[in-house]
Amino acid sequence: MPAPKKTARRSLLVISVVLSSALSSLVLTAPVSLAAPSPSPSTSASPSPSTSASPSASPSVTPPANMSTVGGERLGLPGAQVDLASGVPVLPKGLSARSWIVADAESGDVLAANNAHWRLPPASTLKMLFADTVLPKFAKTQKHKVVPSDLAGIGSGSSMVGIKEGETYTVHDLWLGVFLRSGNDAVHVLSQMNDGIDNTVNEMNAHAEELQALDTHAVSPDGYDAPGQVSSAYDLTLIARSGLQKKDFREYSSTVSAKFPGETTKKKGKTTRGSFEIQNTNRLLTGDSDISVYPGIAGVKNGNTTNAGATFTGVAEQGGKVLLVTVMNPQKDERNEVYKETAQLFDWGFKAAGKVEPVGELVPPKSAVQASAQPGANASGEAGGTDAGGAGTSSKPVASATAETASGGMGVALAITGGLLVVLAGAAFLVNRRWPLPDLVRRRPRP
Repeated sequence: MPAPKKTARRSLLVISVVLSSALSSLVLTAPVSLAAPSPSPSTSASPSPSTSASPSASPSVTPPANMSTVGGERLGLPGAQVDLASGVPVLPKGLSARSWIVADAESGDVLAANNAHWRLPPASTLKMLFADTVLPKFAKTQKHKVVPSDLAGIGSGSSMVGIKEGETYTVHDLWLGVFLRSGNDAVHVLSQMNDGIDNTVNEMNAHAEELQALDTHAVSPDGYDAPGQVSSAYDLTLIARSGLQKKDFREYSSTVSAKFPGETTKKKGKTTRGSFEIQNTNRLLTGDSDISVYPGIAGVKNGNTTNAGATFTGVAEQGGKVLLVTVMNPQKDERNEVYKETAQLFDWGFKAAGKVEPVGELVPPKSAVQASAQPGANASGEAGGTDAGGAGTSSKPVASATAETASGGMGVALAITGGLLVVLAGAAFLVNRRWPLPDLVRRRPRP
């Protein structure tokens, strides 16, 4: 149930499209000085291991006094932002992350945030932007034979899924490598298929601007530490919300484990190719010795580098509510701390949902606002391109990841349907600035 104080605001459905458009442009436009820099045509995928010379790569210990106000004025303020009223639980104690956000994935309401627009190194959570940009372009069944140039320029110490030169992989295989193992080798192969690293990075930056993720500037497609490569908890949440509009994105991000193609061998004139199991590195999805699988978890992406520390964006569903939580760089030096703080924020969010007044909102993409401003237009909920090999959003129910992509009886973390929720259109859409997700249903129980 929505918070009682929202009733008046959400009853303004009769406001004209013209007035709504004006209101939307005032709220959704970031100050020019805070917008992400334009992509450089000389962007390289081979950053130097030492990035200490860049202020963006080594952020200060305190947030800037002035941050972007995309999504609301309070989201540009430093420190925790929450409206604690009667019946609203207090925020978890001991949170150490430099930045975090808790948002309703469907309505876009930001329930609470801390330094939401602080521009920080994103690590492999930036792969969500890579996937949201590139995933719709290739059919899952398309095959690619890896050549040496595909794997050139991968940063030292990168996470790898184990792609081999001379071997052939399907696009489906490569995306499993990206999502489950955070494989920079898989990212580079897909980037080369997409007309190269520079082109891919430029497209990622253009897509970030379309999503109004104006804190974000990509330098590498895989999130490897690079000078000037930044994002924010707010932007990573926007990007995840966009990706989750896509069937394949939802499937890959919720897959626990899968078989990945190995090397081809010849013995006694017979050619065979083995496989090996890969497991998702998202510990709220798989569990670990000191952390349990989070109830209702459905992805999305984790990351960890020297300059970024640990980063994570997750989506989970409980009791019909779907929440997005992003946590960036916890300062506590404890194992799995980023997942523990994320779980605490999920717990708080599910208790606070319907009771707490939002402190801001997740804005929709520019194209969604423009489309809804047209008379008689409906917001489709799609973003990031058209369907290619099942990558787009469908109005019909679709199956979740199949047993063929899972191993050991683990299956996928979430059964997902692609049917869209009822979407507000025209003036109503602009007043509420909603961009609903496809319906998410409960996680399949583990055997």
